[in-house]
Amino acid sequence: MTDHAFTFCDTHLIARADCTLWWPDARLLCVSDLHLGKSERIARRGGTLLPPYETCETLWRLEETVMATNPETIVCLGDSFDDLGAARAVDDDTRTTLIRLQAGRDWIWIEGNHDPGPIDLGGTHLGQLQRGPLSFRHIGQPNASGEVSGHYHPKAALKGIASRPCFLVDDARIILPAFGAYTGGLAARDEVLVKIMAPSAIAILTGKRALPVPLSACLKR
Repeated sequence: MTDHAFTFCDTHLIARADCTLWWPDARLLCVSDLHLGKSERIARRGGTLLPPYETCETLWRLEETVMATNPETIVCLGDSFDDLGAARAVDDDTRTTLIRLQAGRDWIWIEGNHDPGPIDLGGTHLGQLQRGPLSFRHIGQPNASGEVSGHYHPKAALKGIASRPCFLVDDARIILPAFGAYTGGLAARDEVLVKIMAPSAIAILTGKRALPVPLSACLKR
């Protein structure tokens, strides 16, 4: 088994090794921080030129996941585009891929801090989503319960294991890793995340397989 199944707020969930969260009973797939169009945004603002292939790679990986799970609902948990300009600058291939992925599914764009405005790319655009006991939003809130969020791009390293994107999970919240190809990350033991997560939290490292470990076992880097 390459993924990690766990129970959260009496709900059976699977942290997939590909950085997505799968809720089998609801047939709901959740993905966070795609940051589509990041290379275009950086070039537009005069930054370092990056190969403009991250959107294709990100959507190709997402399409693989969709084919593997066949979800009825897809929740994109904010920062799906690197900014509004990137959302408006999508090319025909990107638009066609998104239309194909949305076909026959309930596609929900959650607002992020990078993409706060409406986007004309199909689906439903919400500030947050309540589905059963779970609340889906981009940035976690204090004293949350049953919360699924993103934003921080957590990564974790262990002795002998290089840093990987990871989920962070405790009894009250789940923070998803970033899915986008050009996204960076924040160390899981960074002070910002340690303050948010309970001492009993686990990190679920992604990669070839999902590896759950105590958050306290992760390196501080």
